[in-house]
Amino acid sequence: MAHFIDRRLNGKNKSAVNRQRFLRRYKSQIKKAVAESISKRSVTDTESSENISIPSRDIKEPIFHQGKGGNRDRILPGNDQFIPGDKIKRPEGGGQGSGDGDASDSGEGQDEFSFSISMEEYLNLLFDDLELPNLQKTEQKQEVEFETVRSGYKSEGIPSSIDIVRSLRGAQARRIALTASKKKKLKELQKQLAELVLSPTPDPRIKAQLEEQIEDLERRIKKVPFIDTFDLRYRNFEKRPKPSSKAVMFCLMDVSGSMDQSTKDIAKRFYILLYQFLSRSYKNTEVVFIRHHTQAKEVDEQEFFYSQETGGTIVSSALYLMDEIVQQRYPANQWNIYAAQASDGDNWADDSPKCSKLLNDKILNYSRYFSYIEITNRSHQTLWQEYQGLTERHDNFAMQNIKQASDIYPIFREFFKKQTSS
Repeated sequence: MAHFIDRRLNGKNKSAVNRQRFLRRYKSQIKKAVAESISKRSVTDTESSENISIPSRDIKEPIFHQGKGGNRDRILPGNDQFIPGDKIKRPEGGGQGSGDGDASDSGEGQDEFSFSISMEEYLNLLFDDLELPNLQKTEQKQEVEFETVRSGYKSEGIPSSIDIVRSLRGAQARRIALTASKKKKLKELQKQLAELVLSPTPDPRIKAQLEEQIEDLERRIKKVPFIDTFDLRYRNFEKRPKPSSKAVMFCLMDVSGSMDQSTKDIAKRFYILLYQFLSRSYKNTEVVFIRHHTQAKEVDEQEFFYSQETGGTIVSSALYLMDEIVQQRYPANQWNIYAAQASDGDNWADDSPKCSKLLNDKILNYSRYFSYIEITNRSHQTLWQEYQGLTERHDNFAMQNIKQASDIYPIFREFFKKQTSS
């Protein structure tokens, strides 16, 4: 086998460059693994990294090797059986096969290549080429807030804002500047006085002059204050405007007897995708879980996905509760409101028009985006038919049918694909 070694000089951060090249080269395989891993996460988990596994067969590198035939010169170390001109027999043996895998003495081989990607890399791969509808309009309506930040120092202020370290540093610099030359002169005079005293016949007149000069310099040095009002420095603060980037995500789900756990798990994957996507666009994203059967209730994530209920379904109860929570806690002029509703399509026939009217008259007027997913393999019922009319009147409402788990990611991308400019 021939080995090619690249001896060109490499720049700094060689590992980082190689890592990004690897992610680009195997982007399709990594994106597929990322999409499959989404069901393992909590809805609000945006901090942890992700371990990705790729089949080894997908990342094999091409190699150069020598073909059969031709005349070759070989050096066989330790040869004590052959001389030039001898023909070497083909090695005996069988059953070796031609597989590419590595044998293992523990009964297992390495079939996958595993590595870890950061949260930022995970989200970039997950939401590549996606965008939030109406995001520009949302940014224009953001509330302007102010934040207090440090902005250097000033020479006047209130006592509580004095920066002691900075003030003492300035005082020390001032004392050094004012007394350095005097201290240098003082040392010279003290040295001269010491030499005069040690001399055999010191002159009293010169001695008195030196002592007088030394006393004068010491007095002038002592007059320099340890700290002066000129040295005081106060911390300066100023208010800077910052745009508000708050979003709330409402998760509405039917938990009646017709919704089994597998259907809830499919809905959970969609909610996770939506939350992760919103967290990339908004600094603060809150989640409100509303479950319903004949009555709606705000719950935590654990109860939302795993509690068991029986009975019928009244979807409008969840929409009424959402509207009530918005009015009480999330005013539309301060929050960017998103909602995702999951159901198997079951609903009382006379309740479906109420749902359509409530969305049309209230919720869709302040929502940035409302998505409805119907998780069923059956034919659509009255709720789907009522919601279809909303798609024609509101561009911030979208609905899709999910039949199996593999439909989730493609449908999510369909919801939030970038709009081509006309």
